Amino acid sequence: MDDNRFRKLLNEELGRKSVEEYRKAGKFPVTIVLDNVRSLNNIGSVFRTADGFLAEEVILCGITATPPHRDIRKTALGATESVPWRYFEDTREAVLHLREKGYRILAIEQAEGSISLDRFRPEKGMHYALIFGHEIKGVSQEVVNMSDHCIEIPQFGTKHSFNISVSAGIVLWDLFMKTR
Repeated sequence: MDDNRFRKLLNEELGRKSVEEYRKAGKFPVTIVLDNVRSLNNIGSVFRTADGFLAEEVILCGITATPPHRDIRKTALGATESVPWRYFEDTREAVLHLREKGYRILAIEQAEGSISLDRFRPEKGMHYALIFGHEIKGVSQEVVNMSDHCIEIPQFGTKHSFNISVSAGIVLWDLFMKTR
Protein backbone atom coordinates (compact mmCIF):
# COMPACT_ATOMS: atom_id res chain seq x y z
CA MET A 1 0.00 0.00 0.00
CA ASP A 2 1.33 3.44 -0.95
CA ASP A 3 1.85 5.54 2.19
CA ASN A 4 1.75 8.83 0.23
CA ARG A 5 -1.46 8.11 -1.62
CA PHE A 6 -3.53 10.48 0.56
CA ARG A 7 -1.17 13.14 1.84
CA LYS A 8 -3.10 15.62 3.94
CA LEU A 9 -3.03 19.14 2.57
CA LEU A 10 -1.40 21.90 4.56
CA ASN A 11 -3.54 24.92 5.49
CA GLU A 12 -1.69 27.10 2.98
CA GLU A 13 -2.55 24.61 0.20
CA LEU A 14 -6.32 24.84 0.73
CA GLY A 15 -6.85 28.02 -1.28
CA ARG A 16 -8.91 29.69 1.44
CA LYS A 17 -10.38 33.07 0.68
CA SER A 18 -9.60 36.06 2.84
CA VAL A 19 -12.58 37.83 4.43
CA GLU A 20 -12.26 40.52 1.75
CA GLU A 21 -12.18 37.90 -1.05
CA TYR A 22 -15.26 36.24 0.47
CA ARG A 23 -17.16 39.51 0.49
CA LYS A 24 -16.30 40.12 -3.18
CA ALA A 25 -17.00 36.53 -4.33
CA GLY A 26 -20.18 35.56 -6.14
CA LYS A 27 -22.65 34.15 -3.64
CA PHE A 28 -24.84 31.09 -3.57
CA PRO A 29 -28.35 32.67 -3.68
CA VAL A 30 -29.37 31.40 -0.25
CA THR A 31 -30.05 33.21 3.01
CA ILE A 32 -30.25 31.20 6.22
CA VAL A 33 -32.83 32.24 8.82
CA LEU A 34 -32.55 30.96 12.39
CA ASP A 35 -35.96 31.03 14.10
CA ASN A 36 -35.35 31.14 17.87
CA VAL A 37 -32.31 28.84 17.89
CA ARG A 38 -31.02 28.69 21.45
CA SER A 39 -27.66 26.89 21.15
CA LEU A 40 -24.74 29.24 20.66
CA ASN A 41 -22.70 26.35 19.28
CA ASN A 42 -25.38 25.65 16.66
CA ILE A 43 -25.41 29.31 15.68
CA GLY A 44 -21.64 29.32 15.23
CA SER A 45 -21.73 26.09 13.24
CA VAL A 46 -24.38 27.51 10.91
CA PHE A 47 -22.17 30.55 10.28
CA ARG A 48 -19.27 28.25 9.43
CA THR A 49 -21.41 26.19 7.04
CA ALA A 50 -22.79 29.38 5.46
CA ASP A 51 -19.21 30.52 4.85
CA GLY A 52 -18.30 27.16 3.32
CA PHE A 53 -21.08 27.42 0.73
CA LEU A 54 -20.76 31.19 0.10
CA ALA A 55 -24.27 31.88 1.43
CA GLU A 56 -25.51 35.43 1.02
CA GLU A 57 -26.44 36.06 4.63
CA VAL A 58 -27.52 34.65 7.99
CA ILE A 59 -30.56 36.21 9.65
CA LEU A 60 -30.89 35.69 13.41
CA CYS A 61 -34.35 35.98 14.94
CA GLY A 62 -36.00 36.05 18.35
CA ILE A 63 -33.98 34.42 21.13
CA THR A 64 -31.19 33.51 18.69
CA ALA A 65 -28.01 35.10 20.07
CA THR A 66 -25.93 37.42 17.93
CA PRO A 67 -22.18 37.86 17.51
CA PRO A 68 -19.90 38.73 19.10
CA HIS A 69 -20.14 35.96 21.66
CA ARG A 70 -17.33 33.60 22.64
CA ASP A 71 -19.47 30.44 22.30
CA ILE A 72 -20.58 31.45 18.80
CA ARG A 73 -17.00 32.37 17.91
CA LYS A 74 -15.75 28.97 19.19
CA THR A 75 -17.64 27.04 16.49
CA ALA A 76 -17.84 29.76 13.81
CA LEU A 77 -14.03 30.00 13.59
CA GLY A 78 -14.19 33.54 12.20
CA ALA A 79 -17.19 33.03 9.89
CA THR A 80 -19.13 35.76 11.73
CA GLU A 81 -16.59 38.15 10.19
CA SER A 82 -17.03 36.89 6.62
CA VAL A 83 -20.74 36.05 6.41
CA PRO A 84 -23.06 39.07 6.55
CA TRP A 85 -25.73 38.80 9.23
CA ARG A 86 -28.56 40.80 10.70
CA TYR A 87 -31.05 40.44 13.52
CA PHE A 88 -34.87 40.60 13.51
CA GLU A 89 -36.80 40.45 16.77
CA ASP A 90 -39.60 38.55 15.04
CA THR A 91 -39.00 35.86 12.41
CA ARG A 92 -42.22 36.85 10.65
CA GLU A 93 -40.73 40.30 9.99
CA ALA A 94 -37.66 38.65 8.48
CA VAL A 95 -39.83 36.49 6.23
CA LEU A 96 -41.84 39.52 5.05
CA HIS A 97 -38.59 41.39 4.35
CA LEU A 98 -37.20 38.48 2.32
CA ARG A 99 -40.48 37.94 0.44
CA GLU A 100 -40.46 41.64 -0.57
CA LYS A 101 -36.97 41.07 -1.99
CA GLY A 102 -38.27 38.16 -4.09
CA TYR A 103 -37.02 35.22 -2.03
CA ARG A 104 -38.75 31.85 -2.06
CA ILE A 105 -39.31 30.90 1.60
CA LEU A 106 -38.46 27.31 2.60
CA ALA A 107 -39.15 26.10 6.14
CA ILE A 108 -36.99 23.09 6.94
CA GLU A 109 -39.53 21.16 8.98
CA GLN A 110 -41.46 17.92 9.30
CA ALA A 111 -44.99 18.86 8.34
CA GLU A 112 -48.06 17.64 6.51
CA GLY A 113 -47.60 18.37 2.83
CA SER A 114 -43.84 18.76 3.10
CA ILE A 115 -41.56 17.95 0.16
CA SER A 116 -38.79 15.44 0.72
CA LEU A 117 -35.43 17.14 0.20
CA ASP A 118 -34.41 14.56 -2.40
CA ARG A 119 -37.50 15.47 -4.49
CA PHE A 120 -37.22 19.25 -4.16
CA ARG A 121 -35.93 20.89 -7.35
CA PRO A 122 -34.70 24.46 -6.85
CA GLU A 123 -35.10 26.87 -9.75
CA LYS A 124 -31.85 28.20 -11.16
CA GLY A 125 -31.53 31.93 -10.53
CA MET A 126 -34.10 31.92 -7.70
CA HIS A 127 -33.09 33.23 -4.29
CA TYR A 128 -34.07 31.04 -1.35
CA ALA A 129 -34.48 31.67 2.36
CA LEU A 130 -33.94 28.50 4.40
CA ILE A 131 -35.58 28.67 7.81
CA PHE A 132 -34.28 26.44 10.59
CA GLY A 133 -36.07 26.41 13.94
CA HIS A 134 -35.69 25.95 17.66
CA GLU A 135 -33.92 22.74 18.67
CA ILE A 136 -37.02 21.27 20.34
CA LYS A 137 -40.01 23.20 18.95
CA GLY A 138 -38.76 23.54 15.36
CA VAL A 139 -39.86 26.35 13.05
CA SER A 140 -42.85 28.15 14.58
CA GLN A 141 -46.23 27.31 13.05
CA GLU A 142 -46.79 30.97 12.10
CA VAL A 143 -43.58 30.94 10.07
CA VAL A 144 -44.40 27.55 8.55
CA ASN A 145 -47.74 29.07 7.47
CA MET A 146 -45.87 31.93 5.72
CA SER A 147 -43.55 29.58 3.82
CA ASP A 148 -43.76 28.70 0.14
CA HIS A 149 -42.66 25.14 0.85
CA CYS A 150 -41.78 22.90 3.78
CA ILE A 151 -38.74 20.79 3.04
CA GLU A 152 -38.23 17.61 5.05
CA ILE A 153 -34.93 15.76 5.29
CA PRO A 154 -35.59 12.02 4.88
CA GLN A 155 -34.60 10.10 8.03
CA PHE A 156 -34.66 6.39 8.66
CA GLY A 157 -33.70 5.77 12.30
CA THR A 158 -35.59 6.08 15.57
CA LYS A 159 -34.94 9.76 16.37
CA HIS A 160 -36.35 11.59 13.33
CA SER A 161 -34.48 14.75 14.18
CA PHE A 162 -31.11 16.18 13.28
CA ASN A 163 -29.14 18.84 15.07
CA ILE A 164 -29.80 22.28 13.51
CA SER A 165 -26.22 22.62 12.30
CA VAL A 166 -26.32 19.14 10.72
CA SER A 167 -29.63 19.97 9.01
CA ALA A 168 -28.16 23.21 7.65
CA GLY A 169 -25.19 21.32 6.23
CA ILE A 170 -27.35 18.66 4.61
CA VAL A 171 -29.78 21.15 3.02
CA LEU A 172 -27.11 23.60 1.85
CA TRP A 173 -25.04 20.82 0.27
CA ASP A 174 -28.09 19.37 -1.47
CA LEU A 175 -29.30 22.70 -2.89
CA PHE A 176 -25.76 23.73 -3.82
CA MET A 177 -25.22 20.53 -5.80
CA LYS A 178 -28.64 20.76 -7.49
CA THR A 179 -28.01 24.32 -8.70
CA ARG A 180 -24.49 23.90 -10.06
